[in-house]
Amino acid sequence: MGQRSGIGVLDKAVVVLRAASAAPCALGELCARTGLPRATAHRLAVGLESHRLLERGADGRWRPGPALAELAHGHHDPLLSAADDVLPRLRDVTGESVQLYRREGDARVCVAAAEPASGLRDTVPVGVRLPLTAGSGAKVLAAWVADPDAQRSGAGPGDEEGPLDAVDAFDAEVLAEVRRRGWAQSVAERDAGVASVSAPVRAPGGSVVAAVSVSGPVERIGRRPGARWAGELLATAAALEQRLEEGVQLDAVQLDAAAGSSRAMARPSRTPRA
Repeated sequence: MGQRSGIGVLDKAVVVLRAASAAPCALGELCARTGLPRATAHRLAVGLESHRLLERGADGRWRPGPALAELAHGHHDPLLSAADDVLPRLRDVTGESVQLYRREGDARVCVAAAEPASGLRDTVPVGVRLPLTAGSGAKVLAAWVADPDAQRSGAGPGDEEGPLDAVDAFDAEVLAEVRRRGWAQSVAERDAGVASVSAPVRAPGGSVVAAVSVSGPVERIGRRPGARWAGELLATAAALEQRLEEGVQLDAVQLDAAAGSSRAMARPSRTPRA
């Protein structure tokens, strides 16, 4: 098992990490390389995946995850730093759960979240991977992949290998409408009884790098969540983008002003299909 620390679970996790780093491996291969029981190897690999130290490709094999490179290079993620400052305000204004999603392969990963202190809520833990085939966040991330010209219009790097399953999951007209109005909404798509509204977050070059979302119970957030919260959501996306571009923190006055202008942009749409 190599060098030991005396902390059994840590030593086993490192063995799993090294095995997947040597070459991508499925569970059977992981057990063969590590000598660990199947249940133990699976539990550790899934745990490392939740922390983005491992990731699974389309072939189902584990391989080194993006967090390893970030740690190795002392990576400071400006989007996550901005999210720490900006998302709590959206949570406080809406009283609902707020998430920030990034696309990783064929999934969207919650990379930041702000949860209400109490009450019924739609909790999505940081690190959770969700399919790109349902929900307003998936629609946002798919909408600009579905239209490469729109994705590249900001002269950003784009997503040349976009999640085709996500694009195929939604009608072209639905994704075109998301791009036109600048946000997406969903009701009971990802989970029964949950509604959400999401907006894109763009890098300084113009490419869509994340989706910011507000989600909550349908009976409270309503079947037209965009009509209620799209303005605040667009203001939050603008605040994140400004932080990315300028590295400055918006104060509450600036954000309130942005919310006021964004409300005028947010037009309610007809009730989406559950």
